[in-house]
Amino acid sequence: MIDILPLGAEHLAVIETLLDQRFGPARRNRTAYRLRDGTDLLSQFSFVAADGDALVGSVQCWPIQVRGANGRIRPLILLGPVAVAASHEGQGIASALMRASLAAIDAAGAPPVLLIGDAPFYGRFGFTADATREWHLPGPVDQARLLLRGATIGLSRLAWVEAETRDVKVA
Repeated sequence: MIDILPLGAEHLAVIETLLDQRFGPARRNRTAYRLRDGTDLLSQFSFVAADGDALVGSVQCWPIQVRGANGRIRPLILLGPVAVAASHEGQGIASALMRASLAAIDAAGAPPVLLIGDAPFYGRFGFTADATREWHLPGPVDQARLLLRGATIGLSRLAWVEAETRDVKVA
């Protein structure tokens, strides 16, 4: 029996091991990691899959933003990575993790969700590349894999996706 649970601090080290096993240590060179640099995990939208005491999957969410050509900044959520242990592939765990995360995001009335992934899988959850074709990221990305879910009203067609910035107050 697989349980989907909120991600806790106690899961972080095991998740890192799972991600290394599934994507290799070079995963940290990917564009999505540049977006996460310096941001804090959105734990309320992040989940793990457990088979008894064993962590067998995870999904993480991060705060990011999109800056339009007009300079307007809108918040987004970066979803990913989604990972499932090789021993548990094909059991619907990734889909269950996606449903849990998106349900929490929807219940919170959170901003649109962005991810870099395969449209045939993520399309079933409402993700599409329609609004992101002219968005730029801090590294290479296949535009067909830059997928968005949520309201696009007010989002610029030409935009820069970046890590969330925090207001810095000078004393």
